[in-house]
Amino acid sequence: MISTVITIVFVLLFYAAALYCMRGVRLHTRNFCICGLVIALTLLLEMIRFPIPTGASISLCSPVPLFLLAILIDYRLAVLSGWACGILAVIFVPGWQPVHWGQFFVEHMVCFSCLGFAGIFGSGSRWKILCGLSLASVLKILGHLLSGVLFFSQNAWEGWGAWGYSLSYNISQNVPLCILSGAVILALPLKNLKNAIGRGEGK
Repeated sequence: MISTVITIVFVLLFYAAALYCMRGVRLHTRNFCICGLVIALTLLLEMIRFPIPTGASISLCSPVPLFLLAILIDYRLAVLSGWACGILAVIFVPGWQPVHWGQFFVEHMVCFSCLGFAGIFGSGSRWKILCGLSLASVLKILGHLLSGVLFFSQNAWEGWGAWGYSLSYNISQNVPLCILSGAVILALPLKNLKNAIGRGEGK
């Protein structure tokens, strides 16, 4: 019961914050094209996975395209693209088919769209980018964690319980993924990329 209440509160707060951030977002042809490319690349990278001993698997830095969209262009577009990824992953990504309808709202529609929060603090400094990446990563891990507790407790290892199993499974999978993806982002010449995008918009 407590797990259900915690999950409901988390989901409601997340959607409320995401919808609030959507104010003023502009959708035109250029944005649709960019979002389409980001969605396709995200899903492709999500399909390339490497198994780890806990039984989980780590994707090939699938958060990177949404991180870049959030930081370089508009984090609101990244949130919208994340929602689209959550829907399309059910169709195209093996293993992303929900075992319960509630999982779709707790995990699928949260764990991609939350990556858009990587750009919520702006991109004026590495510190702001790092804060955004950290927030997005924590939200992603929480979404997977709560989904594991509610919908996959039957898979828990003997003596571990739902929380222990979900923590071990999802931390082993998502912490390395988020750290590696964040390292890729911070290693890129973000300022030069942002300036190049700005020049392209001015043409």
